[in-house]
Amino acid sequence: MTAELFMESAVNADISVMEGVMGLYDGLGGIRKEGSAYDLATVTDTPVILVIDAHGMGRSILPLIAGFLSYDTIHLIRGIILNRTSGAFFETIRPEIEKSFPVEVLGYFPNQKEILLESRHLGLKRPEEVEKMAELLAKTADMLEKTVDIDRLFAIAEGASELPDSDILTTTDRASELPEDSTLEKDSYGKQKVHLQKSGKRPVIAVARDEAFCFYYEDNLKALEKAGAEIVFFSPLHDGSVPKEADGLLLPGGYPELYAKELSENKTMLADIREKAELAMPIVAECGGFMYLHETIEDQEGQQYRMAGVLPGICINKGKLVRFGYIELQEKKPSFLPEGTKIRGHEFHYYDSSDNGEDCMAVKPVTGKSYPCVIETQNRFLGFPHLYYPSNPGFAENFVEKARDFRNRNQSRNQYRNRDRKR
Repeated sequence: MTAELFMESAVNADISVMEGVMGLYDGLGGIRKEGSAYDLATVTDTPVILVIDAHGMGRSILPLIAGFLSYDTIHLIRGIILNRTSGAFFETIRPEIEKSFPVEVLGYFPNQKEILLESRHLGLKRPEEVEKMAELLAKTADMLEKTVDIDRLFAIAEGASELPDSDILTTTDRASELPEDSTLEKDSYGKQKVHLQKSGKRPVIAVARDEAFCFYYEDNLKALEKAGAEIVFFSPLHDGSVPKEADGLLLPGGYPELYAKELSENKTMLADIREKAELAMPIVAECGGFMYLHETIEDQEGQQYRMAGVLPGICINKGKLVRFGYIELQEKKPSFLPEGTKIRGHEFHYYDSSDNGEDCMAVKPVTGKSYPCVIETQNRFLGFPHLYYPSNPGFAENFVEKARDFRNRNQSRNQYRNRDRKR
């Protein structure tokens, strides 16, 4: 599956960059190789460029490199870039590194105080929030061209092994599984891909996307489309209502706590969200989206703001990580997942709810620790975990089917109303 997802994303790219969480070898629980950047590189046979923070270091950098190379049992590390160091030190240490190890030193990046990306409790600030972001990127690119051998970097990338043909990975024997208003067509590289017609036959899932709701896996949206849905976006911050054509609602994570005042002031949107919930529209809400559905959110200054009120209770900042890391989820009563199956997800939140739900069990893959979570009904899946649909495509398929059923019920209700009016 990893290779397939990579091929789909990289098909029109000249070069693809894979970035892992934490360090090169940090996987599940911080102690397993599965899920690490190195594991991903191994699965896709991708060369690794090791970027080392050399600030304040001298010859001690050599045993550090030796340690990383000793763990690289299949020799994927093909190059090294030294970060936050001077050109003078680079010229001094480079011959020592290349004399000691069979790996190229491609260059360095000097310490640049004016090129700074600020972070907050859940990671880096979004590009839209950074003043003069394009200018900062241009400065970074200019510096890299001066201090790093970009041609050699590209040559290493071009030396990566070929993956299996994406036709085999993605389209063999799938034509009969596609939605009725979909086709298979060739892209510009001659590879087959799914083309979903916007004919109005497919159920529409409205996805919240703005400054407050910006955490979602692009693969999840693709999974929903492959399951037969049409995706439309809307803004709980700026729009007055959910798109009228919506048959289902996806509220991803983000920073609702930073925009709590603005969200609470958009009363027409809050009322429309409540109405959709009362009509039993299928709703999936993750982390920030889950918080948005509560009665209130308390911001970092202790001020409380009214939210959608679909769920009772309050969300507050605990001042520390409540939960962090990968999990596997299983429903206590099958609804969104095929019976007896699990879906993988990730948690990373400083806020907590007065009611996290008890309709699913979350299990940590390394420790085996488990705990209840998620508030679920036939048409709702609401909780802190960020789900990864490709780990269990049945979740996306069931979500889309519930949206289709909701649309059909709505159409039937409208038909009856029209008949009554004519009488």
